[in-house]
Amino acid sequence: MTGHVTAPAAALADQLPGWVTLLRAPNPGPMTLDGTNTWVLRAPGAEHAVVVDPGPADEAHLAAIAARGPVGLVLITHGHPDHTEGSGRLSELLGGAPVRAADAAHTVAGAPLTAGVAPETPGLVVRVVPTPGHTADSVCFVVEHAGERVVLTGDTILGRGTTVVAHPDGHLGDYLTSLDLLSAYRGVPALPGHGPALADCGAAADFYLAHRRARLDQVRAAVAAGAGTPAEVVAAVYADVDRSLWWAAEWSVRAQLEYLGVEIRESGAGGAELEQP
Repeated sequence: MTGHVTAPAAALADQLPGWVTLLRAPNPGPMTLDGTNTWVLRAPGAEHAVVVDPGPADEAHLAAIAARGPVGLVLITHGHPDHTEGSGRLSELLGGAPVRAADAAHTVAGAPLTAGVAPETPGLVVRVVPTPGHTADSVCFVVEHAGERVVLTGDTILGRGTTVVAHPDGHLGDYLTSLDLLSAYRGVPALPGHGPALADCGAAADFYLAHRRARLDQVRAAVAAGAGTPAEVVAAVYADVDRSLWWAAEWSVRAQLEYLGVEIRESGAGGAELEQP
């Protein structure tokens, strides 16, 4: 979700390594921006590519990914359907290529991911970095070839705007810790799950941290002024956000209130499923 901030959190990347290809899924919307980004990574001369986030179950999009084959491995940044729905079908199109995610529920023909180096990535060094917060199973991938690095950030850092911390699966304290971790990647391009690539993952993480802390101050002030439910906090803090997105803002507010140690009083809202950032 983009909230008050709709601009990129850092300068856009002017150029990406030649071994990186973007295929954008045709699922644009207020929660998915231009659509889900599927990243195809192939080291020069390598037979097999690595695909990150297949996206929705759109046959044309999945066929476009398969046309970039052979693909030896499919990786998942987190389990929301706009990133994973096409995983099983893509594995079929790729002749049974394994799909690996931190959550076993989104893993096909392979083992769940754990922190460290992912196998089966010829010519590329892929490091799995757990970054919980947006969701409990969120990970980023730091990928290196010939001295060039990129960070695939999923929905932890977006190309535009900021993301929802999807309470209760997401956790704001974890998210702040994850952003602090990502702030170490100075000058390394960020390849997000939605929106354009950013030139500096570290700078984007710093921006996000400052934004989250400012938002926490606003929530504290709203509670002090008498806002008693997540819906009332949303009305005070997110007043300039399109009301059609307030249901999503309420997820983040619940995470903020939990982080601040404020008792969450039910308002009767928030029944929608958060399936996108």
